[in-house]
Amino acid sequence: MTAELQSSPGRIDSPWREDGSRRWMYPRVSKGFWLNARRSLAYLLLVVFAGLPYLQIRGKPAILLDLPRREFTLFGWTFLPTDTLLLALLLVTIVLGIFLATALVGRVWCGWMCPQTVYMEFVYRPIERLFDGPPGVRHSPGKHRTPIRTVAKYAVYLVVSAFLAHTFLAYFVGVDNLARWMQQSPIHHPGAFLVMLAATALMMFNFSYFREQTCIVACPYGRFQSVMLDPDSLIVSYDPRRGEPRGKGKFRERDGQRLGDCVDCGLCVDTCPTGIDIRNGLQLECIACTQCIDACDRVMQRLNMKPGLIRFSSQARIEGQQGRLLRPRIILYPAVMLVLLSTLVVTLANQQAAHVTLLRGPGMPFHEIGDGQISNQLRIKIRNRSGQQAQYHIEIMGDGPARLVIEDNPMVIEDGQTKTQSLLITAPRSAFQQGGHVIDLRITDGRSYDQQLPYRLMGPQGPAVSAARDGDTGFAGVFSRVAKTVTFCKIAS
Repeated sequence: MTAELQSSPGRIDSPWREDGSRRWMYPRVSKGFWLNARRSLAYLLLVVFAGLPYLQIRGKPAILLDLPRREFTLFGWTFLPTDTLLLALLLVTIVLGIFLATALVGRVWCGWMCPQTVYMEFVYRPIERLFDGPPGVRHSPGKHRTPIRTVAKYAVYLVVSAFLAHTFLAYFVGVDNLARWMQQSPIHHPGAFLVMLAATALMMFNFSYFREQTCIVACPYGRFQSVMLDPDSLIVSYDPRRGEPRGKGKFRERDGQRLGDCVDCGLCVDTCPTGIDIRNGLQLECIACTQCIDACDRVMQRLNMKPGLIRFSSQARIEGQQGRLLRPRIILYPAVMLVLLSTLVVTLANQQAAHVTLLRGPGMPFHEIGDGQISNQLRIKIRNRSGQQAQYHIEIMGDGPARLVIEDNPMVIEDGQTKTQSLLITAPRSAFQQGGHVIDLRITDGRSYDQQLPYRLMGPQGPAVSAARDGDTGFAGVFSRVAKTVTFCKIAS
């Protein structure tokens, strides 16, 4: 949707100058319905961001991304490294949700919920206007800016950035660890301290210098909109059929031609945080912040004209077509999301109360311990996901010849904790056929978890190897022992 329009001389309609250098943006605030709605949502998101690390769900942090342990806790559910598929389902569902919102209402994510926009427009720019005063026309800086006010402004920027960096760090280390570390010297936790410094520096650079360039230059989302939008998607649109030709003045006629409703006041450009002219059609820099809508509606009301010259509409409707609400992508996105969410919910609902892993012990795959007994060393790793302390009893099923030797049985594990313990299983040489003997290990907590895991014990390969091991000390015996070692290595691998 484009319009062949010419800007007035001296009009700012681009975040760059003609020579390609950057044009600093100091947008004017246009009050109205859309600004009030965005401000309310922004404050809510800020409270959620600052409060989520303190919120407990099912006795766990609402969000804790424990990277060293590779455990992600999201709203009471802990995803382990073995739950990669579940985490992928959740992330794909979120991405599809953003795609669906874009197909329906355009870049509403950018202008309403993106952290870059929320912090820039409702935290840092209000601080800037507090110290520098309201910006002037054509994106000129505030009239009260002085060196002392500028230093004070950046000092407040630094405090706010440090607070946001600490809050960001709490999502990865937890509020308890963060509170303890803040009372200690950085020497005791240098990694976390460096992460906090880096996050603070990045926020200072982004929100005090780079600013809207993040949306225009760095963020790829604006470039994806041509793929996610269609002619029936709602976007911030200027109605050229109603507004053109433009013209200033009270009388809406010029040279015998009736002028459009656009009085060419330029407020839609002055209030745009990226400095574009929405009258030139949908552009990459537009973040759908709706400030131009509020600015234009106020002008229309003062001139006793109908609001909506700039409004949320679609390319099809602006061009006079009927427009459609139901389109293939509007049906496809929710259908795929429903399948993914159903799979995720069913999997989480059927998730077992413990995660058990059997690992072969270090060293040789087996040992002979006398009296014709063969021993295998194992390690069992149990993660308690039951929501309470549990005692896990381990035993060998059936009446087979294998015997279990373990130090702590049952294993007492607190909720959310992981414990690894070594155990020894012995069996007579006669139980092994072709170098192996299969047993079933039962692990149960007596309540919500009871599972049998098959395990193959390693042992002697056959009678020829046994004979060589028992008595032959000549060349044939040495050859047999070498062959046995090679066979064991193959089995172990």
